[in-house]
Amino acid sequence: MAAAFRARQSDVFLETGGRVERLLADDREGTPHQRFIARVPGDMTVLISHNLDLAPRVPVAVGDSVTVRGEYVWNDLGGVIHWTHHDPTGRRPGGWIRLDGRTYR
Repeated sequence: MAAAFRARQSDVFLETGGRVERLLADDREGTPHQRFIARVPGDMTVLISHNLDLAPRVPVAVGDSVTVRGEYVWNDLGGVIHWTHHDPTGRRPGGWIRLDGRTYR
């Protein structure tokens, strides 16, 4: 993920692990998304935005270790990983969030 950040890449699927640093309020504009900040390798933070219409809520708490697969979008704050769910149309790779041995997609 650090390489994607340095290269200012967007729209790239990746997998990374990290520790939940902060829980944010759900984004309720349009499709609802669960949001939290994770600290990932390279001592960076990234916003995880998880679509609640297509996947179940992940019961994360501050300090939890998670592994995330999704689409990374660069921004100067560290970026966003979204598309952390299956693709209902089957046209693009699916993502997920793994917590305590359980996969949420």
